[in-house]
Amino acid sequence: MIAEAQLSANLKQIGGQHYKQFQGFEPWDVINVWGLGYLDGNAIKYIARWKHKNGVQDLKKAIHYLEKLVEQETAHLERSEDELLQPGGT
Repeated sequence: MIAEAQLSANLKQIGGQHYKQFQGFEPWDVINVWGLGYLDGNAIKYIARWKHKNGVQDLKKAIHYLEKLVEQETAHLERSEDELLQPGGT
């Protein structure tokens, strides 16, 4: 038997089996390949598992992460627009 420390991270799951139904598409791999950040990556994680773990609570968590992402991106866009309006802005 292979010691747990020697197993690939994708071959083990700590605390349930809610990601095993994805047939090799672990949410963290998808998040990494798509180049997502913390906020959008967590939203994907909660959307992926909602039917198999915490139901509507996971959907609400995904929405919460997306709301924060919208706030962050909106603030970033507003700062960028303000910089363009400053003298010497491009």
